[in-house]
Amino acid sequence: MMVKSQFTRIFPCRLDIVVYIFFIICNLYIGISPLYCQESRGPIVVNGDSVEYGTNNKEVTATGNVLVIYKGARLTCRKLTVNTETKDAQAEGDVRLEDEKGIIEGEKLTYNFQTKTGNVINADFKSNPYFGKAASIEKVSESEFIAHDGYATTCSFDHPHYRMKTKTMDFVQGEKMQVKGAGFYLKDTPIFRLPEYTHRLKDSTMRLTFLPGSRKAWGPFVLTSYRYDLSDNVKGKLYMDYRSNLGPAEGFSTNYNTLHFGSGDFKYYYAHEHDRKQPEGEPSQFQRYLVRLRHKWDIDSRTNFTSEYYKIVDSKRILLGPDHYILKDYFPREFERDTQPPTYALFHHSFAYSTFDALVQKRINRWYDADKQLEKLPQVTYSLPSLQLWSTPFYLEHHTAFANFAQQHQAPSSGDFDVARFDAYNKLLLPAKIAFVELSPFVASRQTYYNQDVDGSTVVPRTVFYTGAGASTKFYRIYNVNTGFLGMAIDGLRHIITPSVAYTYNHEPTVSSSRLLQLNPIDPIDSIDVNNSVALGLSNKLQTKRNGQTVNLLDWRVTTNYSFYARDPQTHDKSGAGLSDFLTRLTLIPYAWIRLDVDATYATKQDCFTQVNPGITFDFGKERSLSFAHRYERKGGKEMTFYGNWRVSPKWKFGIYERYQFAHIANTRTGLAEQQYTFSRDLHCWEMDFTYNIEKNHGHTILFVFRVKSFPELGFNFNQSYSPPRSGSQANQ
Repeated sequence: MMVKSQFTRIFPCRLDIVVYIFFIICNLYIGISPLYCQESRGPIVVNGDSVEYGTNNKEVTATGNVLVIYKGARLTCRKLTVNTETKDAQAEGDVRLEDEKGIIEGEKLTYNFQTKTGNVINADFKSNPYFGKAASIEKVSESEFIAHDGYATTCSFDHPHYRMKTKTMDFVQGEKMQVKGAGFYLKDTPIFRLPEYTHRLKDSTMRLTFLPGSRKAWGPFVLTSYRYDLSDNVKGKLYMDYRSNLGPAEGFSTNYNTLHFGSGDFKYYYAHEHDRKQPEGEPSQFQRYLVRLRHKWDIDSRTNFTSEYYKIVDSKRILLGPDHYILKDYFPREFERDTQPPTYALFHHSFAYSTFDALVQKRINRWYDADKQLEKLPQVTYSLPSLQLWSTPFYLEHHTAFANFAQQHQAPSSGDFDVARFDAYNKLLLPAKIAFVELSPFVASRQTYYNQDVDGSTVVPRTVFYTGAGASTKFYRIYNVNTGFLGMAIDGLRHIITPSVAYTYNHEPTVSSSRLLQLNPIDPIDSIDVNNSVALGLSNKLQTKRNGQTVNLLDWRVTTNYSFYARDPQTHDKSGAGLSDFLTRLTLIPYAWIRLDVDATYATKQDCFTQVNPGITFDFGKERSLSFAHRYERKGGKEMTFYGNWRVSPKWKFGIYERYQFAHIANTRTGLAEQQYTFSRDLHCWEMDFTYNIEKNHGHTILFVFRVKSFPELGFNFNQSYSPPRSGSQANQ
């Protein structure tokens, strides 16, 4: 039996409601459950200009403006047949299938609403951020489809600026895109082909990258890397680079995760250079390589183990001097972080109120600066930051450290040593509040044991006694000021003054620092001398509210030290009492779009400012800002910098950086020390940056950067450098 709906000609109401009421009546009389599957998992709602229902085959046929909604899926077309039991559907004419995973459009569709699988003929698809077309699309699961004879792109135009044309493309939404027989096109121009390519959508980098360019020292070059995935826990990159003046270089890196024993990375890079720029008769072939292993193991929530190993061999540095260094020449970012990365193993454990650390640090590369990289074989530390003693008002602070320090230069030197040191520091505090003043008096004692002094002789344990107290308070006053004077938008004012004073005294150590080896330049334990001083601080703040948020209109801080007794650390002669340098910092935000920062150092002995560094920033909205900064050193550089970033139009953005040197220092003359201009163009699906940089003593750099807007971290760089680019530029990455 076929029942045809003609109610739209009689009743001016929605057809889908009328059909639904009719199906309920049928259900009462002939015992069917229209538009519901047998498992009762929800109705398939069908709308259309004309809807027919067959009670025998349990199929709904709709024509006209057809709309079907089922379990988050939305289907529109001109003609539809759907089985209410199997949920199989056939759609024709302007087919559009939409769900939370994306949109597929085409001429014809076969689809199962229950399994969310089917086929589409002559299809367009969108699965953010991808667009594409295909002769046919096979939807194999809720989140996966396979496109045949089509292309994919992130450009939304009907004729995209670029596309990847494929024979087949397997797309798993949010996971991966795998293509076979792929060709990369700019408009209709083929650029390159790949037999097979897989891109994981969660990855932040491309699998295959090329970086062509030219540098003065390298000549024309191309840097190539290929990312590989051996498993979910082992991934890495292969490097194959060529520099025309130096020859080929290669290497690999691996990131791994052992699941139970931590994760880390390994890197190896080797270059057998044949430097064609070396004068005839000078060494021109060099072996240079880097081996790096880093590992971290979180044993439990309180315990972890961290280690790093570096082995660097660089014959060019040995033969031609320290200006040549593989980290500096090939890996400038790592060089900027640490010029001589250490080899060490560190074990850390946190107790309820304290911590334990064990460190072993060995100077694997013997050519490292021995004075700057101390060997610690080992160093064990236990720290108790602050612990209340039972229910008393007293708090205990404790630090214990044992270390065996070694310093061995490449050539035997009088500065070589191997010394063991045990140091114990105990501090007892009594924090209290008297009226409106917070006090923290303390006494402390330090005992340090050395196995030898500077002459290699035995030395008695050294004891140092400390005492002192800190005091601070706050004064504030609220002013009922609400004004828009000069457009500053002040909604109430609160003035906060915070003075602080901290007195410290330590008695002269029982062993003079002149008898002790100064083991670590950044560790003051070995150079402790008599001290009797007070630290003074004053903070002034003016606060108001803007848009419901508290804002510091003004924040001004001044600190200094006053020594009652001072002694020259070299001659140990008493130099008299007095104030040390005043350090001050001022932040002023009169308007939401203006910020002024000034930090300065005033030397009391010279009676002048030795450093003054003001800076002002104007923020006129998104991608529109200007900044000026001045750097002044009394016996050093005096320069001004300017930075501007301005969105001229939706398509164009302009950036400028200028650095002007006022004082002649070292080999730098006055005048413009550096200029950089950047033009950015929005190319719809791409962004292009053109940068031109001029730096004194380094020449000119031209840099082009192309980025896919959907993936700004993925870039193709084409640059021409007439001299080595600035450190950190794209060309050096």
